[in-house]
Amino acid sequence: MGFEETAERRALRSAVAELGERYGYDYYVRQARSGGQTTELWREAGKLGYLGVNIPEEHGGGGAGISELSIVLEELSAAGCPLLMMVVSPAICGTVIARFGTDEQKRRWLPGLADGSLTMAFAITEPDAGSNSHRITTTARRDGGDWVLSGRKVFISGIDVADAVLVVGRTEDARTGKLKPALFVVPKDAPGFEAQHIEMELVSPDRQYSLFFDDVRLPGDALVGSEDAGLLQLFAGLNPERVMASALALGTARHALGKAVSYVKERSVWGTPIGSHQGLAHPLAQVKIELELARLMAQKAAHLYDSGDDEAAGEAANMAKYAAGEVAVRSVDQAVQSLGGNGLTTEYGVASMLSACRLARVAPVSREMILNFVAQNSLGLPRSY
Repeated sequence: MGFEETAERRALRSAVAELGERYGYDYYVRQARSGGQTTELWREAGKLGYLGVNIPEEHGGGGAGISELSIVLEELSAAGCPLLMMVVSPAICGTVIARFGTDEQKRRWLPGLADGSLTMAFAITEPDAGSNSHRITTTARRDGGDWVLSGRKVFISGIDVADAVLVVGRTEDARTGKLKPALFVVPKDAPGFEAQHIEMELVSPDRQYSLFFDDVRLPGDALVGSEDAGLLQLFAGLNPERVMASALALGTARHALGKAVSYVKERSVWGTPIGSHQGLAHPLAQVKIELELARLMAQKAAHLYDSGDDEAAGEAANMAKYAAGEVAVRSVDQAVQSLGGNGLTTEYGVASMLSACRLARVAPVSREMILNFVAQNSLGLPRSY
């Protein structure tokens, strides 16, 4: 792994940045406040091959990796128009199906996920399980050649734009009687499947849903991968999820920092730009340092994952997500402080980022659970739960 990006990655970064600038934060907020969606940007990004840059070439993708896909999301986020469903559809679902799906599942889903014509949501979180995936109660039982799925999920993104949902359920191990995780593709129009919108205090076009599975009957081939692979398949999707969440947070931090720097360069008080005062210059410089440190860890995590080192990628991806979430919050907060009263106006477009950036500390995994992970797995400390 080098510290200089390849010419191909620099070209990708530049091209995506140009696309993002053509839409920008005004477009993103306008869609969010009007109840609209970022459909035009999603379609154009898909048509240009950016959404599926990580999907294998034989299935219509770019044949690259999570490193390249994270570049796409970071640049769109830095332009002020993050596409949250990139974390879910090509990164989690596309990766899992590409690695573990049957030939038919790959033919059915991957070309559409690559060009954006199909979108897949991902459902793992449950009301009574939270971050404890071992307490998931959504279960699938065999009924002849079919599966019957029952349970509930919460805070699931993008059901309104999805064609199907990749659901994390549990099946019974015939040898031990214990439940083990398994992944199922559930069409959105499946009988017994219901989605309810959750009202959120976020300025975002991406909506959250509660899902209900009332004896949803699925064909046998709805199961993705092996029934016995369990956590291996699950974490094949969760590590890219953390890398992509880092990319989104890093782009948000860059966007806020850029607005703050531009403002303090131009805003003059007592005959000098306010950016010359250390009370504003130093906090912004600190954000820049923390941003670059977080980017290095995110790039390391993506490199490890693309190299096939899932275990090391898991540690790095969690650390990257923690660092990126922290700097996103700090960057937006300092941008508001740097702009003063203007930072709270609609015109300058900073305050609207406050609640959204706070999400980076909570989802897809909370900062506390990351600290638990590092304490137990990196430091070898005993578990508290």
